[in-house]
Amino acid sequence: MKSRTLLLWVVAALCTSVPALAQLPPAHDLGPRAGGIGAGQPLATLSADELKFFQDGQARFNQADSVRGGLPDGPGIGLGPTFNSNSCGSCHAQPSSGGSSPSANVYPRIGPNPQVALATAHGAHNAVPSFLTPDGPVREARFPFVVNADGSIGRVADGGVHALFTIAGRDDAGACNLPQTDFARMQQLNNIVFRIPTPVYGAGLIENIADATILANMAANGQLKQQLGIAGHTNNSGNDGSITRFGWKAQNKSLQIFSGEAYNVEMGVTNELFPNERANPPASCLLNPTPEDLTNFALSSTGIPSDTIGFSDFMRFLAPPAPSAQGIPGNPPAQSIDNGRNVFGRVHCDVCHTPALQTATSIYTAALSNQNAQLYSDLLVHNMGSGLADQITQGAAGPADFRTAPLWGVGQRIFFLHDGRATPANGGLLAAIRAHAGTGSEANAVVAAFNAQSNKDQQDLLNFLRSL
Repeated sequence: MKSRTLLLWVVAALCTSVPALAQLPPAHDLGPRAGGIGAGQPLATLSADELKFFQDGQARFNQADSVRGGLPDGPGIGLGPTFNSNSCGSCHAQPSSGGSSPSANVYPRIGPNPQVALATAHGAHNAVPSFLTPDGPVREARFPFVVNADGSIGRVADGGVHALFTIAGRDDAGACNLPQTDFARMQQLNNIVFRIPTPVYGAGLIENIADATILANMAANGQLKQQLGIAGHTNNSGNDGSITRFGWKAQNKSLQIFSGEAYNVEMGVTNELFPNERANPPASCLLNPTPEDLTNFALSSTGIPSDTIGFSDFMRFLAPPAPSAQGIPGNPPAQSIDNGRNVFGRVHCDVCHTPALQTATSIYTAALSNQNAQLYSDLLVHNMGSGLADQITQGAAGPADFRTAPLWGVGQRIFFLHDGRATPANGGLLAAIRAHAGTGSEANAVVAAFNAQSNKDQQDLLNFLRSL
């Protein structure tokens, strides 16, 4: 009788505990952490000379350009004729120089999307496209397909960046009358996709990971990857066949190429790597000799390299963000972070978001040599399915392929996914995780495993990510 009474008491206790567990709130992204920023600093062991070049590159990275120079807010030279912004640092700003899209409302409240004000700065005639808002992400626009002469969408791939603004009307643009692209029409035709800035923290470490290390990691855990449906691959240079690794589709081989292309495409500044103006502008808009950025042979020390080399120096010597559990909204306990790390592995997020890869010996600085780079990426491109596909092909990265985004620094980011569709308003990190699933996505099994976790375990994983 006593044993039966005890059994009934245990059953009753278990039953009464079930509603309490069921009432746990659904997991949700707590948002970027506050407190110490922990990003934007140089590698800790740079020499005095290396630090000098880092600081010079950082100043150039943050300097604004105008068309012909001389403006108080744009001392640099070469903006336009078409552009998306006037400074590397204006877009790579959250939570510090080298990051991603800023915000005026989220810590550290750097400011609104700079593109909105730039549309009409100095008398420019541009309208602000509907996909740009003051507190939305910085964006560039690409058209998947060429538009036919009759205005219909053709079958010929475009894929290139179509700059948002022109210099027409600006005080420093002379008689340039280049019209702005009709982005509203492209939206009506459903022929427009977006990209947001990728953070460049720890870029020198990423550049210094040997191809052999990436390939060995790709070959590891083959049986598990097959079971999960994961089959990532490298993107490769069409010239020398080596692995490319920078950009949303890992389309750029080196930091110098990454810098030169962005300078020309995003700001319209011609340089030694990309010496020609884009899109064949009219003669009235060709206001400077080209290339506008070049080696300064008459100067000395840090003044000699071009801006593109300066940008590369800054990114190469830029330290990865420091992880921290301090400042996460709600102050989750250490046990939550630790369990989240375990859940991250248990559902196999780490199969693509490889926690660490070893760097090779660096000729640039000992600070990059033989380091355990905790980037949380395999640097491969993966098919992310129809839901995220942007119909853009870059090298071996097809219409639905994207590089595994490094997660270091994700704790202080605001906007997620290649086009910034995951925002604080619609779920942030949680929305980004679930958007990885879709028809044909290599992440379907992992997302299903995440969705099968308890609310607590899902929340712990989100808290762990916000500690990175």
